[in-house]
Amino acid sequence: MEAAEVNTDTVHPEVRAHITSLVSALGGINVDDGDGDGYKLGDDALEVLRDLKKWIRFYDEKTNRMDVARCLAEANLIGGDLLQILASWPPNCADNAYRARIALACFEVMTPLTWPIEMDRDNMTVNHYRHIPVLQLAQLGYKRAIINFDAAPILSTAVRVALPSMALPIGQRTPRDHGIIKLILYFMRNIAAISPPQGLKYDGDETQISRSTLVDAFSFQDIFLTLLTVSSNMGDDFRTEDIIVLDTLFHLVKRVDSSKLFVSEREVNKAKSDELTAAMNKEAAMLRAYSKTAPTRHSRFGTMMWVKRENGKMATVTGQEALLDAATRERKMDSSKSFKPSRKAIKDGMEQKNLGPPATLDERARQQLGSFVSDFLDSGFNPLFLHVRKSIDRGALHVLDYHKDQFFYLTAWFLEAERMRIKSRKGSKKTPAADEVGTFNLVAEVLSQEMFITLMRHLNRAFGDHNWTLLTTVMRCFTQILLTVQDMADSGNEEDEEIADNTLSRLFYEETTHDAIANIVRTYKDQGFEYLDACTELAHTFLRILESYSKQNVDLQVRSRKRVRRKKKAAKAAEGEGEDGDGDQDEGDDDSANDEQRVEKTSQERKFDFRRFTTRFLPQAVVDTFVKFTSFYRDLNDSQLKRAHRYFYRVAFKLDMSVMIFRLDIIHLFYDMIKGPKPLDKSSSVYKDWEELTKQLIKKCVRKLEERPALFTELLFSKINSTAHYLEYGYEKQTISSNPRPGAELEFKGAVEHDRQVAIAVGVLLDKGQADHLEWMKKQLSEAEVDRRAWENAEKALAEAAGGTADENLGKAAPPITVVPDDDARRTARFKNPHLRLLMKLVGIERLTPTLDETPESSWVFPGSLTADALKDSLGLIKKAEFSPPTFEDDQMAEDQLRRKSALRKRAAYDDDDGMDDLIDDDEMLFPMGGPTARKQTAEDQRPKKRQKRQRRAGSEEADLPTEEQLDEKARARRLKQLEKRRKIKSTLYVESSGDEGKEERAAFFAREKARQQAKNETFGLATATDDAGKSAWDRIAGVDDSDEDAGPSQSTAPAKAKKKPTTMAALIASSDEDDDDDDDDDNDHSASSQASPPRRSQTKTKTTKPARRPALSSEEEDEGDNEQEDDDEDEENDDDDDMESSQTSQTARADSTPMLENDTGTRGTPLSLSPSGANGAGGNTQNSATSGARDRGDDDNDDDDLPAAAVSKARPRARAGFILDSSDEE
Repeated sequence: MEAAEVNTDTVHPEVRAHITSLVSALGGINVDDGDGDGYKLGDDALEVLRDLKKWIRFYDEKTNRMDVARCLAEANLIGGDLLQILASWPPNCADNAYRARIALACFEVMTPLTWPIEMDRDNMTVNHYRHIPVLQLAQLGYKRAIINFDAAPILSTAVRVALPSMALPIGQRTPRDHGIIKLILYFMRNIAAISPPQGLKYDGDETQISRSTLVDAFSFQDIFLTLLTVSSNMGDDFRTEDIIVLDTLFHLVKRVDSSKLFVSEREVNKAKSDELTAAMNKEAAMLRAYSKTAPTRHSRFGTMMWVKRENGKMATVTGQEALLDAATRERKMDSSKSFKPSRKAIKDGMEQKNLGPPATLDERARQQLGSFVSDFLDSGFNPLFLHVRKSIDRGALHVLDYHKDQFFYLTAWFLEAERMRIKSRKGSKKTPAADEVGTFNLVAEVLSQEMFITLMRHLNRAFGDHNWTLLTTVMRCFTQILLTVQDMADSGNEEDEEIADNTLSRLFYEETTHDAIANIVRTYKDQGFEYLDACTELAHTFLRILESYSKQNVDLQVRSRKRVRRKKKAAKAAEGEGEDGDGDQDEGDDDSANDEQRVEKTSQERKFDFRRFTTRFLPQAVVDTFVKFTSFYRDLNDSQLKRAHRYFYRVAFKLDMSVMIFRLDIIHLFYDMIKGPKPLDKSSSVYKDWEELTKQLIKKCVRKLEERPALFTELLFSKINSTAHYLEYGYEKQTISSNPRPGAELEFKGAVEHDRQVAIAVGVLLDKGQADHLEWMKKQLSEAEVDRRAWENAEKALAEAAGGTADENLGKAAPPITVVPDDDARRTARFKNPHLRLLMKLVGIERLTPTLDETPESSWVFPGSLTADALKDSLGLIKKAEFSPPTFEDDQMAEDQLRRKSALRKRAAYDDDDGMDDLIDDDEMLFPMGGPTARKQTAEDQRPKKRQKRQRRAGSEEADLPTEEQLDEKARARRLKQLEKRRKIKSTLYVESSGDEGKEERAAFFAREKARQQAKNETFGLATATDDAGKSAWDRIAGVDDSDEDAGPSQSTAPAKAKKKPTTMAALIASSDEDDDDDDDDDNDHSASSQASPPRRSQTKTKTTKPARRPALSSEEEDEGDNEQEDDDEDEENDDDDDMESSQTSQTARADSTPMLENDTGTRGTPLSLSPSGANGAGGNTQNSATSGARDRGDDDNDDDDLPAAAVSKARPRARAGFILDSSDEE
């Protein structure tokens, strides 16, 4: 018995009951009518449809559930009711306003039910996993029923609903008119987008929902004409509908081969027969390769054999296929090896999943789609794609991320279709009319400079963000633009050729475009075959067209951005040093700037060198990309194989860098393509080319092995540029540094005396075995001492002969003595050896021109300030340290006492800084001592600690790439932004009803409904109903309790402090009723109930006197009342403190009275919500007790203690939608 009572329903029973009752109240088949099986609408059909819309909107979408859609799918609402209702609206009855409103309400329900289901793994709940597979199959049934409905053209009926709004000028349309137009366009988009999901088997006939059937329905019901009308008037009569039309076109033409749309039926049949022949030949080749090792009648006998290896070891091989030949035995041994490298799983987002398999069209659908594409290119392509590009550029709110993918995909598709149409016209030899618009003018909007800017922006952004799906579509679009421009150049029309020349010059002018394409091909890793095919096709097309264009335009100029060094010219200052004051001033200016070279990026034009550009496609990473692409040779067509062949031919023979291909796996791949067990099909048009290429490469490799024996080792590895240059030419590539840098400047770790410093520098040179530098230094010091002492003696003798004293000439500077290196090695060591430079600095040697950049040829001198005795002392220190080197503690070396001196970043000398130092007086202090007013440091002043991240090596390819954390954060921000956009788009889907439309009818309807409900209550004895019984089932399911709205007779106390009102669907719907004009009747019912119920008496307390309670308000007045009542909460808290003890009982009662749904499958504690139209929908109650009539939803929790205690009345059975629900049902 217990097992029978377990609830296995995936939807709450009361939700299902309410939805079923609404569907039943909508109408049904009238079998009693003389006409037969006509559909009969219910009395409240329009209100039922609006209630269903509210259920979908406020229950499924607001609470992120799919229960209502599941119930409507199981109730067969669309096929059994809505389509029948639409069929009852004949085309000649266009003036029937009631039927038009019924039809609009039907589409308001059908559009969200057919909306594409998005599976967000991060936010999916148990309900999603329960309902999504069922709803996906249900949507396939919706599509089959709509496009194959024989009683009436449903799609044409949808257009009829929107025609009155579309006929109005855009300035006269109301928001409701715009909503109707978008609703119908979204409905068409939904029908086009529904397709069989992956992993689910559709039980019906797939031909009824195929692309051919969809195209036939769109053509027969004039939907193509509607799309052409909207597209051609985009920007004038339509503005925000561009993305919806783009989305519809995408689902119509995706994965359709545009090359077959504009050919004759005979050519199509011939192409199909050729494809069948090629497939059969491929199958025969596979069978021939398999037959060599196929099992025979003798294969039941086991075979084991010993194979002697080259090192003398024996290996065991089993199986008869090892008897064939040596190659088969080796493959057998390789396949039985224990180690197998792990296979990486394909990352999510690598492959394009929204395209699906290639679409196949029958002959009728092919002609219909070809006719539509031709008409669209003639009239609607330029306006639509211009408007969509502008929407994308300005970041419109209705543009989502996948719309950018669709835009570039459709641009590429229609450009290819236009090229195929031109080719078919040339084949048919049709002469265009004299007044016909130029063919390429029909697609001019995607060949403009603005389009190129948008294209390159998204190319760089997608590459930086690792958005491989978007990058693939952008590369496809770029390729088709290049091919279209090339066709323009070869068209023979002088005007088209001039336009093509200007377009190519703009495309090839920016060197950043060249770098982007080379980087994309070089950085391929595991992005999938679609990305691999797109990047190799773009590189091949770009290289081919650029080579042809550069040959025609020898003086082609490109704009490159380089780092240009601008330095101050200090030669004049060096020449005028010591001559006059001006020279000293110039020297001072140079010293203040510290001679730092200013580096900035500048743009400059230079002549384009195509051979230099092609070297960017020589690195091993680019070769590996094309090798990976070639490894799929069994699945590639002739054009793809030709693309790979042209690249390898260019590398090996045009650029003479065949060593980049000399790797064992590459050579083995080429050999397998010709002589392997699964070779290329010999009937292929490119088989001879690949055979000749493989033969020449192997010959060249053998010759290179004889010339460079080192290649035997390098065959196993990839080659860097220096290794490849050596293997190709036999010598290392000579690189001349245009600006060599001197050796690093060293300093001592601690405070050391001068003699100790000299000893440490000498000890380092001795430890490194560079004693020859010490001998040269001692020689230079001794010679300089002799020269300086001779000059000093001569000056002393001249002074004495003149009658003066020697002290008079002490201030005269001696001439500098040049330090001369004895050979080139010494000159290089003087420039590069940091330890020798340190010793030179310690003995006082200086550069002659310190203001200029140092080079190996710079002059070093003993300055005139050094005396002969100082030179002698330095020489003595070197000799002393040489014979008694210094020792250190802890077995440290002399080199351990030194460290590299950190270079200080100094301010660069800018041109606009000239003369500013003269305006500042050094004697005046710009800021007084003490600084600004001291204040305490706050938390805002403290900078957050930065996370220490691993620094990437400078100069590496990853140095400029963003980290994975940065990419994840950017992707998360984009997802949140897109989710917010989708919510806004979905919320604007519903059409607001007009306030004046059918007002009298609704008033009369609700008057009759009210009288009918009162009579029904009297019939069932419901006149004396308690508060709990009078509460609507919507509130009971949603979890709304009377304790949150007012204190019923069963409660005598209330909680002491105000609690936050629980968030339920009833509250959400009450707040959203202001947005729908058709919900005014709810307000009328609320007002009526407030007038019928007397106001609550005010209670007087000892501390404070509370004002009298207001009667119940309408939905709009309740919101205002909430804000006013919140101001009184603080005043009433003191009164509530006296009743803390009694509040616990009220809280317990409220907790027990709030129903929470609990499914047996594990979903607990989820408050459900039901029909928002409780006043006028099915089951709306109009009679309550006297105390429940005056409800105040603002602060009822604070005033519940004012109510007197009352006995709980007996519950009565509830009546909903004409039948009695037992009270046990809610359990």
